[in-house]
Amino acid sequence: MNTNAFRLDGKVAWITGGSYGIGFAIASAYAQMGAKIVFNDLNEDKMKMGVESYKKIGIDAKGFVCDVTKEEQVVALVDEVIKEYGHLDILVNNAGIIKRIPMTEMKAEEYRQVIDVDLVAPFICSKAVIPHMVKQGHGKIINICSMMSELGRETVSAYAAAKGGLKMLTRNICSEYGEANIQCNGIGPGYIATPQTAPLREKQPDGSMHPFDAFIRAKTPANRWGTPEDLQGPAVFLASDASNFVNGHILYVDGGILAYIGKQPK
Repeated sequence: MNTNAFRLDGKVAWITGGSYGIGFAIASAYAQMGAKIVFNDLNEDKMKMGVESYKKIGIDAKGFVCDVTKEEQVVALVDEVIKEYGHLDILVNNAGIIKRIPMTEMKAEEYRQVIDVDLVAPFICSKAVIPHMVKQGHGKIINICSMMSELGRETVSAYAAAKGGLKMLTRNICSEYGEANIQCNGIGPGYIATPQTAPLREKQPDGSMHPFDAFIRAKTPANRWGTPEDLQGPAVFLASDASNFVNGHILYVDGGILAYIGKQPK
């Protein structure tokens, strides 16, 4: 076995929304494996914060302010990356939002916003990089999907619809561009302990677990939340030559939730 196949030396990776959280963890792993890191954020302050966070761990990352729902901004970013580095090898469509609102209370514009960020933006970013990947003869696109690509749950109708669509976009990119040596796969994180999910894990005033925390642990055979670091190995695999014959696949990193029917009530 050639263990060097997992290396990313000389590769250029663009991670959308890579200032913190899952995107930051994935980008950090890529840098450790030899890749040059490009990331963007919607907000200039968060982009600068991201640059400083990477510097603190010894990574010289290039940050851009870019709204990935705006095609002209995405095209400009990709053109700048190609101009500076000469190639773009890996795209991670990580930027995303969620609105937890009961369906009948959700405004259509709120629904459209989630679809725009979580589904239309990955289309825009992928569309922008694919011609360059075709020209250079290789490329990796990794979409951050979700267990909601497979399951439904109350209050997340827009998010589930977007992530289900992203799963199918992943398969369609594989179908259209696999012959050009472009592999498009997805990662479906389970419930990950990030600042965004911190309120769902807070202890109650009486010292008991948050009800949602208890619910997730009971539904997860691993009996814990995942960490951003749990996603690093799968993300490196899907970005590397080790996965050159893996295409159109969604790799669920969920501690076993999707395989588990749950505990029998006592």
